[in-house]
Amino acid sequence: MESIFHEKQEGSLCAQHCLNNLLQGEYFSPVELSSIAHQLDEEERMRMAEGGVTSEDYRTFLQQPSGNMDDSGFFSIQVISNALKVWGLELILFNSPEYQRLRIDPINERSFICNYKEHWFTVRKLGKQWFNLNSLLTGPELISDTYLALFLAQLQQEGYSIFVVKGDLPDCEADQLLQMIRVQQMQRPKLIGEELAQLKEQRVQKTDLERVLEANDGSAMLDEDEEDLQRALALSRQEIDMEDEEADLRRAIQLSMQGSSRSISQDTPPTSDTHLTSEELRKRREAYFEKQQQQQQQQQGPPGQLSQPCEKPTTSSGAPGSDPGDAMSEEDMLQAAVTMSLETVRNNFKTEGKK
Repeated sequence: MESIFHEKQEGSLCAQHCLNNLLQGEYFSPVELSSIAHQLDEEERMRMAEGGVTSEDYRTFLQQPSGNMDDSGFFSIQVISNALKVWGLELILFNSPEYQRLRIDPINERSFICNYKEHWFTVRKLGKQWFNLNSLLTGPELISDTYLALFLAQLQQEGYSIFVVKGDLPDCEADQLLQMIRVQQMQRPKLIGEELAQLKEQRVQKTDLERVLEANDGSAMLDEDEEDLQRALALSRQEIDMEDEEADLRRAIQLSMQGSSRSISQDTPPTSDTHLTSEELRKRREAYFEKQQQQQQQQQGPPGQLSQPCEKPTTSSGAPGSDPGDAMSEEDMLQAAVTMSLETVRNNFKTEGKK
């Protein structure tokens, strides 16, 4: 694709770009095309003068601007046609009934010139492939053989005038190279306006980024730093979740202890402090289980025989005087208390749910 000559749009010189892209070289300049246009204007003036220089038509003709060129750089089909005659090339209207009757397959032609609202561009075959050499594109656009007829039909539907270029085009490097190889185009070239808009958007984004960097003393975060930050945030969220779970567990244990204290101290006057210390809770559990053992011994003892007061249950420290068969360990008592408190909490939840 690099060997293909492709002039991009400058001002309104699309006719110049069209001719040079067709001939694959810098064959025409605005000065040369202007010279052809002036020559055509003079020929038209001379024909009008044949009817009399004093006639109304002649005076009107002189007052009108040139129909072959204007100050913007536009050139008429007559200028393009006369420029191609220098190379022995002729233009035939593709849309004309005369050409359509020939039923020539567009693939068998060599090139086309297309015009719509003062814009000219070339479609040419180079080697064995077709290319759209529109100067408004950022580069040549590859056109497949199967798509060529559809492409021309679409242009006709949009109001384009299409001309077939007849004659032998001058040799060019791209045509010789593409006779031996075929190219592939992965991405269609953009219109110059689209590219300019994209570049403008990129400049705006770059300017915004620079402002942000200036506001942050020019410090910027690289992609790796951003990834590290994301990982740190994720770990932080996990730690927060773990802390929340631990807090929930502590609240559940606290409720359990409160529930057990209410169950154990049914016969004990309540205190003003709702949150009991571990020492108070231990003493209450000892009193509760001491009372339970006294009741059991009274029921098991012989009639008339006073029951002997039982020793206090030992703690898990294994103090002297403990009886593993009769007394419960501190761990067993705590387990029993927790079980009872959980049952109490469960019943309270059921009661509140019914309400």
